[in-house]
Amino acid sequence: MHVDFLPDIILGNIFSYLSLQDLRNSSLVCKRWYSILNDEDNDVWRLHCIHKLAEEVLSSDLLSSTPTYKTKLKAFHHAWNPEDCSRNIYIKPNGFTIHRNPVAQSTDAVRGKIGFSHGRHAWEVIWEGPLGTVAVVGIATKEATLQTHGYIALLGSDDQSWGWNLVDNHLLHNGDSQGNYPMLNNAPKYQVGERIRVILDCDDNTLAFERNYEFLGVAFRGLPEKLLYPSVSAVYGHTEVSMVYLEKFFS
Repeated sequence: MHVDFLPDIILGNIFSYLSLQDLRNSSLVCKRWYSILNDEDNDVWRLHCIHKLAEEVLSSDLLSSTPTYKTKLKAFHHAWNPEDCSRNIYIKPNGFTIHRNPVAQSTDAVRGKIGFSHGRHAWEVIWEGPLGTVAVVGIATKEATLQTHGYIALLGSDDQSWGWNLVDNHLLHNGDSQGNYPMLNNAPKYQVGERIRVILDCDDNTLAFERNYEFLGVAFRGLPEKLLYPSVSAVYGHTEVSMVYLEKFFS
């Protein structure tokens, strides 16, 4: 039987065995294949999620901001990089959450798997353990340091990283405070478990944040035109931080 005569359910089953790159290529073959693969919640993406993602994360509310199987899979491929973090950090089996080991006099950081140099991107960061004296959310290049002695705001301590310290509401870059953030009188402090949305606009070279879906304003301007990675740095032992990539979009 010619492939054109195969029912959609059979095609979907075949597609579930292909790699993500092959699926992207297949979506360009014809309108029918594009239509099948453009359905982000069908069995193709469901089966890929079952193969790639831990059952515990699929049944939890961590991925509640990624409503379809395809967006959940995309979030997994953008999650924390187990090969690009301090030796005092490990990625939990769910694939989205880091755990910092209780190592004294150390500050530790992690980067996401994929960096961005064009387009607009958004991801959520959820700090699920104590903040300690310093807890920084932001972005870093590949050249940024991921571990240092002492308890410092590592993210933002050099010219290769930009961060927002959730403990004292200061913006940090190149080892200096860039002012208070958000620009509000008596701005509330971050509460453990709140969702921070990080918005990186590589076209306008800006970084902004939302907290609990409230836009807090642009935090940094004039970002360099190079690969920029989601990143956090932490000091508190046993603290955990999750990151969920949401979308790439264009204005």
